[in-house]
Amino acid sequence: MAGARDRRPPFLRRKALREGLVDLDGPRIAEAMEQLRHRSKATLHDRLHRVRTAAGLAVQAGLAAGLAYLISHRLLKNPQPVFAPISAVGTLAASVGQRFRRTVELIIGVAVGVAVGDLLVYLLGTGAWQLGLVVTAAILLTVFAGASVAIVIQAAATAVLIVTLSPSTQNLEIPRFVDAFLGGGIALLVTALLLPLNPLRVINRAARPALDLLAGQLDACAEALRKRDRGLAQQALFRLRENKDELAALSEAIEGAKETITISPARWHRRDELTHYAEAADPIDRAMRNSGTLIRRSVTIVEDEEPVPETMPDSIAHLAESVRLLRHEFAVGEEPQKARERSLRAVSEAGRAYAEGVGFSGSVVIAQVRTTASDLLVASGIEQEEANRLVRQAFGDREQRSGETTEQSPAPKPPTAPPVG
Repeated sequence: MAGARDRRPPFLRRKALREGLVDLDGPRIAEAMEQLRHRSKATLHDRLHRVRTAAGLAVQAGLAAGLAYLISHRLLKNPQPVFAPISAVGTLAASVGQRFRRTVELIIGVAVGVAVGDLLVYLLGTGAWQLGLVVTAAILLTVFAGASVAIVIQAAATAVLIVTLSPSTQNLEIPRFVDAFLGGGIALLVTALLLPLNPLRVINRAARPALDLLAGQLDACAEALRKRDRGLAQQALFRLRENKDELAALSEAIEGAKETITISPARWHRRDELTHYAEAADPIDRAMRNSGTLIRRSVTIVEDEEPVPETMPDSIAHLAESVRLLRHEFAVGEEPQKARERSLRAVSEAGRAYAEGVGFSGSVVIAQVRTTASDLLVASGIEQEEANRLVRQAFGDREQRSGETTEQSPAPKPPTAPPVG
C-alpha cells in the first residue's frame, strides 16, 4: 500500500528519491519546520517587545540606585550605603503606578522591623532561634494590623537585618530609616523630574499586544467561517482566552502613566490624552470578552453545519481591521475616524448576513458583532448611548428572510470626539 513502511536499504531509498519518487514524509516535516520557524520568530519578537517596554523603567532604576548610593555614601557619610539603593530600586521596580503608596509602605515596614528586632534582641540576644522568633513576630504583628504584603516583607527583611548585623554594626536603626526615606525619595525624584517616562508611549507599547491579539484572532475566526474549519476557530478561541497577561500589562501601564502625569510637571500637559486612554481600557476588555463569545459560537456554527452567509465572515474581518486601525490611530495621535467607520461597516455587513438567513448560533454571532463594534466605538471616544445609536442605525431595520434583504439605511457619519493626541 502507498503508506507502507519502505524496508529497502537506505541507499536504495535515497536513489528512489533522486529518481523523482514522492517523499511521503517531506510535506509533514516541512510543515513542522515552518511552524518551528514561525514560533521562533514570534518568541523573539515578544522578547524584544518586552525589553523595549521595560527599558525606560530599567534606566530609571539604574539612575535612582546610583544617586541613592552616591548621596548616602558621600553626603551622609554612610560607610555601607546598601539599603538606600535597594529601597530606590524596590520602589521603582515593584510598584508601577503605586510608588507613593509603596514608599510609605517601605518606611512603615522598616519601622515595624526595627521596633520588633530591637526589642527582641534586647530581651533575648542574637542567634538562630532568636532570628526565627523575630521574623515570626514581625510577620504576625503586621498581618494582625491588616498590613499589605509589601509591609509584611519589609518588616520581616528589616528584622532579619537588625538581628544578623547588630552584633557587628552599631547604631544600625537610624541609617536604615534614613536609607528608606532616601531611596524612596530618590525614586520619586527620578520619576517626576530627572527621567520622567512618556506616559503615552508606555501605554502604546502595552496596548499593542492586547489589540494585536484581538485583531489576529478575529481574522482567524473569519477565515475559519469561510473555510468551515472548526480547528482553526477553536485555536483562535483558545488563544484569545489567554489574554490575561496582555490586559494586565495594559492596566498596569495606565496606572503607571496616571502616576507619572500626577507627579511630573513635564507631563502635565498630556493629562487629557491620558484620560482618553484610561477610559478606553474598560471597553477594550469588554471587546475581548464579547469577541470570545463570538468565536465560541463560530465553532458551534461549523459543528452544527449552520448556514454561513458570505457577509458574516466579512463583518468579523472588518472588526479585526477596526481594532488594527484603532491601535494605529492611538499610536500616532490621530482622531480614530477610520476605526469608527470600519466598526460601523462591520455592523452593516452583519445586518446583511442576518437578512440572508442564519441559524441560532449565527444570530448570536451577529449580536456579538454589534456588541463588539459598540465597545470599539466607546474605546475610540464616543459615549455609550451614542455608540449604541450608531450601531442600530448601521444595522438597519432588518427582518431575517431567506435570500431576501431589506433596504439598508445609509451608513451614519461618525461624530467628532475630543482629539487623542
